[in-house]
Amino acid sequence: MQVQAMAARAAHAELTPWSYSIGELGPYACLIRVFACGICHSDVHMIDNDWTISNFPLVPGHEAVGEIVELGSQVRHLEVGDRVGVGWQRSACLTCPECLRGAENLCEDNKGVISDGYGGFADYLVVDSRFAFRIPSGIETSLAGPLLCGGITVYSGLVHAGMTSGKRIGIIGVGGLGHMAVQFASKLGNHVTVFTTSDDKAEFATRLGAHDALVCRDGEIPEPQRKLDILLNTAPANLDWERYLDLLAPDGALHFVGVPAGKLKLPLTPLLTKRLRVMGSPIGGRGEIAKMLEIADTFGIEPVVETFALSEVNEALQRVRENSVRYRAVLFP
Repeated sequence: MQVQAMAARAAHAELTPWSYSIGELGPYACLIRVFACGICHSDVHMIDNDWTISNFPLVPGHEAVGEIVELGSQVRHLEVGDRVGVGWQRSACLTCPECLRGAENLCEDNKGVISDGYGGFADYLVVDSRFAFRIPSGIETSLAGPLLCGGITVYSGLVHAGMTSGKRIGIIGVGGLGHMAVQFASKLGNHVTVFTTSDDKAEFATRLGAHDALVCRDGEIPEPQRKLDILLNTAPANLDWERYLDLLAPDGALHFVGVPAGKLKLPLTPLLTKRLRVMGSPIGGRGEIAKMLEIADTFGIEPVVETFALSEVNEALQRVRENSVRYRAVLFP
């Protein structure tokens, strides 16, 4: 069959209509009719070949939600008609130590939806069925895609930094990642302090569940009521990390899911004297994704989205480049 897609023919190019053929499905593959697909900053990086891993023509889109229309011969856990979602990861070896312990996202042989194939800015998408996730009935189609990338990124980051319940958690930045991090942390029973640079985002974070919202003006970082157990950075800016380390309680963690440009410069002394951790993480493994979707459904955790028609994809991408989308963009074919 022919898939109708929007593709970049070269780095930095606008997306234009393009089609490609799908052959017979592999034994564990699934064919998904795409209902909606989120736009992530990673799509922009891939279009621009910022990471030098892009292959052109490039069909972006790794926050796809749709309906199973065909399954490979060995697929048993999904059925035709199921509503499923796909995140960044297309497949993994499923035999290495990382895969066997449920960390498929750390597999050295992991494949990306848009780095190793064609993505969801199209009417159909093929992936390994073991990386397609049933969407709980309580999660709207327009909201599911961003959960499968940004949502799992912040949820997994918080969990691996030590989030349980009753922690004091700081979130740096209230953007596409941060606004979901606030919801996961607060609705799972933690005291949440947000650090932002604008009054409107501080007020918005409070509506999302933040207990304290501190506005950082002129480079000054206010002191929270008490030292924090976890600081999750969701911002791309290079900030005063020494100051943020000072806000952590002993055994605290500064965890990066937002990626600042350049190298981090951190003093060693506070790491030693307070036994602090500095860490980072990508998306989560399959078990974490399933758990994250269950939690989002149970607690009503929802990304804030703006929707666009697929024909408006270049306008939507420009809005993402300008950081003017509040807070995630979603395309509908």
